[in-house]
Amino acid sequence: MSKFLSGIAAPLTGGLFCFLTTTADVAKAQSGSGGDTLGIEHGFMAFDTPDFHLQLVKDSQTVAALQPVGASGFDFTPADQLERRAGNHYFQLGDLTLRLRQGDGDWESYSSAAERQPVTALAASGDVLAAADLTPTLPPDCPLQITRSWCLEDGKLVLQFDLKNKSGQPVQIGSLGIPLIFNNFITGRSLADAHETCSFSDPAICMDAGYVQVTRLNGHGPALVVVPEGNTPLEAYNPILNPWDALSRATRLFADRTQRSQTFEGFYEWMPLSLAYAENEWKNAQPWNPPTSEMLSPGASRTYGLKFLVAPEIQEIEKTLAENGRPVAVGVPGYILPMDINARLFLKYAGGVKSMEAEPAGAISIEANAGTAHGWTAYTLRGRQWGRARLTITYEDGLVQTIGYDVIKPEVQAVADLGHFLFTKQWFDDASDPFQRSPSVMTYDRAHNRIVTQDGRAWIAGLEDEGGSGSWVAAAMKEFGQPEQDQVEKFEQFVDGVLWGGIQYSNGTLKYGVRKSLFYYDTNEFPNYYDPEIHYGGWTSWNKRDAWRIDRAYNYPHVVAAYWAMYRLARNDPGLVTHHPWQWYLDQAYQTVKFLTGRNSDGDYNVGYLDMGLMEGDIFLMLLEDLKREGWDQQAGELEAAMKERADHWHSEPFPFGSEMAWDSTGQEEVYAWCHYFGFDDKAQVTLDSILGYMPAVPNWGYNGDARRYWDFYYGAAPGGRLERQISHYGSGINAIPVLTAYRQAPDDFYLLRVGYAGTMQPLANIDQDGFAAAAFHSAPWLMRWDAYSGDYGPNFFGHAVDTATYVVDHPEFGWLAFGGNVNAHGDRIEVQPLDSFRRRIYLAPFGLWLTLDAGTFEAVDFNAKTRRVGVRLSAATPFVSEARLRIEQPAQLPQVGGFRPSKSFAMERGAFVVPLKKSGGTWVELSGGD
Repeated sequence: MSKFLSGIAAPLTGGLFCFLTTTADVAKAQSGSGGDTLGIEHGFMAFDTPDFHLQLVKDSQTVAALQPVGASGFDFTPADQLERRAGNHYFQLGDLTLRLRQGDGDWESYSSAAERQPVTALAASGDVLAAADLTPTLPPDCPLQITRSWCLEDGKLVLQFDLKNKSGQPVQIGSLGIPLIFNNFITGRSLADAHETCSFSDPAICMDAGYVQVTRLNGHGPALVVVPEGNTPLEAYNPILNPWDALSRATRLFADRTQRSQTFEGFYEWMPLSLAYAENEWKNAQPWNPPTSEMLSPGASRTYGLKFLVAPEIQEIEKTLAENGRPVAVGVPGYILPMDINARLFLKYAGGVKSMEAEPAGAISIEANAGTAHGWTAYTLRGRQWGRARLTITYEDGLVQTIGYDVIKPEVQAVADLGHFLFTKQWFDDASDPFQRSPSVMTYDRAHNRIVTQDGRAWIAGLEDEGGSGSWVAAAMKEFGQPEQDQVEKFEQFVDGVLWGGIQYSNGTLKYGVRKSLFYYDTNEFPNYYDPEIHYGGWTSWNKRDAWRIDRAYNYPHVVAAYWAMYRLARNDPGLVTHHPWQWYLDQAYQTVKFLTGRNSDGDYNVGYLDMGLMEGDIFLMLLEDLKREGWDQQAGELEAAMKERADHWHSEPFPFGSEMAWDSTGQEEVYAWCHYFGFDDKAQVTLDSILGYMPAVPNWGYNGDARRYWDFYYGAAPGGRLERQISHYGSGINAIPVLTAYRQAPDDFYLLRVGYAGTMQPLANIDQDGFAAAAFHSAPWLMRWDAYSGDYGPNFFGHAVDTATYVVDHPEFGWLAFGGNVNAHGDRIEVQPLDSFRRRIYLAPFGLWLTLDAGTFEAVDFNAKTRRVGVRLSAATPFVSEARLRIEQPAQLPQVGGFRPSKSFAMERGAFVVPLKKSGGTWVELSGGD
């Protein structure tokens, strides 16, 4: 929805459901909490440290406020929710969860938040701010005596737990969790309030080198960085569920009663020990790290703790880690590792590296590079075995750092596999289908290896919404960048047989309108069709009237992308597309946007949600550019005017990122595109900052560049989804577009490149060895697997297709690097082998030079960093591409670099240089003028 309605994000008629969080919901969650057992009425303890204004509840000595110094009262914790969260089963920062056993007994669960009693305050002096014995707030049978202290170490705030075995038998600690209670409670807030008040947390689940970064929604500093104090590795990162969602009776004690919803992801706990879970609730999952436990002999003690650091800005988190003696890892191009890439890994830590090994053995080859620079140790890595892998680095002082990698096939092969799977296994060809969905590329169920022809959520089987259109959108964008003749022919059949006249009205007053679903639920019309094993009914099982509505703006970019991809192929690969001329496809794309932005007799838009940014909305900008190049000035003018009206609205809003959901990571992509296009640079920056607030750079393939999303397992994935942080969801691919666009204008901002390229790579991790692409990866530690449905993967691959490129940078500390290729430096001469999926785009950061091909592919780049001579080798001609079309742009406009142009004269067509290609061997094009 465009606005909050008292914290309720309600659906439009027939629209997607949005989680409701009302006063009644809160009351339900609080029932049975025992009132204020936290002890707020007895007051607080306040402390000023060099980094924080800290406030503790006097009775519990848990955090009531954690405000960074100089941040105008901003609080990382949900302090404004403290009163409604003051009862039992509401975790606070400073609480603890445990699973213990003695002998061969069962694991017993303990929580300091389950039945609160005032803790016993202990004397505090020196660097100890407050200390307490937690015995009163733990069950009487707990065999451990636990003392908690808040203290300072070199001026940094530390939370410490001392555990002592007070029994006469050994105690095995099978799990230990420290709840991290930070304010991602968006419920009831306006978007402006949420961006100023709330934060998101992202983990680097790297054992002793682990940390959790807490970043503000607005993307501004300061950022909180939680690191281990002493031996407290981040072994696992466990979501804290609601009692009614608990995985087992044993874990219900560890639940929090704060209602999780689309506006509240929930809290997590830092776990240095997790064996008890691994033996039970998580036994069928492959964890990030090997699960461990700790054995305490009678009278023995063990200390665990966390330290709280403050980084001035998100981009300075790694610098803050290094300044505080923590290990730092930077992977290039990231941690999703194509097998043909010579990846680099840079480590910074005072202790030398003792050993480094990959698990499974041999999954990644490791080569130490000679020498170190600026305190970094460098390695070259090569993926050898497909699938998830863990790199374990042991330092001389015993500290262990783990990094999660995902080894994939070479990008070109992975995308080729995707196309093959889409047009074979996912190709639906059944002329008797009552919903007229044949022929098409449909949603696929990998668990049963079959096309999803029925689902209780109509859109999943109805070829629209993101969950139903995902596969054919991916197919369209795959053909745009890596066309194969037989696949293009099938896609043309889909366009003529299903898209035009089916998904999209082809006549009447609704001509060019896009239906919400071709599939619907009507037992009167189809009494014997529906599978009795599928749960039908409720708002998701649309009837024909709701399914055929045209009021959801989010469905339109999918259709435009399909037409645009075919236009590009018909225009640039003559003879490949045979059903229609290029003009037809371009006009279809334009007319679809015209209908989308049209208004009815009342002056309202034909379609709802048009005041929001749309996923894949960059397609409208790309369409506008092509309309201009083709000289379709009237159509270009009308489209530009319609988009200017939307951009003007966004420019007037402080944070224009709403959607069907109360908070979303969907709209930023298009909002940035048009604000940047129309010169609303201030709003474009607000948008970019927002993205950086939820799209981290951390040493783990799953979280690196992963744009936050946690509710779409309900809507765009296999049945049975729940609220859960999604990895490699489509938010990653689409949000990478503005991040990399911004980087190309500011090539010195290495952080933008790392985050943006990581997001671009996320969609490739979804592709399995056979080519099936899952909607997303389940990060819940009891799952840790890819979703079984292809679902809403399409926008993710759209982002990849728009962004995939080879980026070359000369980093001041790391030297020459390539993202999406391999680079070799021979003095000032630099050789680059592009290895990205399409090999149609190259960015040379030292020159701010952006080379793209409308037709043809790059084979190699050779340039001189000193003289700025650039040469590119283009691939040989193909049956459909005899001429390459090369575009030369310099979006960074570096003052010390002149304009580039081909040394040889070439004809120009639609703003591109037309380069005849040799039938065999490469064609070299020299560029000059960069001096």
